[in-house]
Amino acid sequence: MHELKTQAYASKREHYEDLCSQARGLMEGEPDMIANAANFSALVYHSLSDLNWSGFYLYDGNELVVGPFQGKPACIRIALGRGVCGTAAQSRQTQVVRDVHAFDGHIACDAASQSEIVVPLVRADGSLFGVWDVDSPSIARFDDEDRAGMEALCAVFMAAIDKR
Repeated sequence: MHELKTQAYASKREHYEDLCSQARGLMEGEPDMIANAANFSALVYHSLSDLNWSGFYLYDGNELVVGPFQGKPACIRIALGRGVCGTAAQSRQTQVVRDVHAFDGHIACDAASQSEIVVPLVRADGSLFGVWDVDSPSIARFDDEDRAGMEALCAVFMAAIDKR
């Protein structure tokens, strides 16, 4: 397990605002999507506490395929509508799952995962790019503040990707 950054934040919101700023700086002027996705995954994984996986599943026109991530090896392919990632991709709505064992059809890529948040990634033209997936070994790790923060982070990522 990794630790939260040593910098103290007054709130979760402030922490996410700082992460958005750091993400913008990391991706500024970098046109390579893989490089940006890899750094973005590492930034989040090493900046937020109580995570065991953070990364991307990219839409290949048919299904979601694992992309850059931090954590243990993951499921490689996920069908749209299947599991938390496939549900987020198909519905185009962020999924905040307090207890993955209570989510019908959850795919257990890592048995240690207990809660999950998945944000759909949609390009400016409305097409599906993929999903951003973050797992925790703790039940109820993610809440509405995390939803807002992760959605803001993903908007920063997609703005950088859409500039290509």
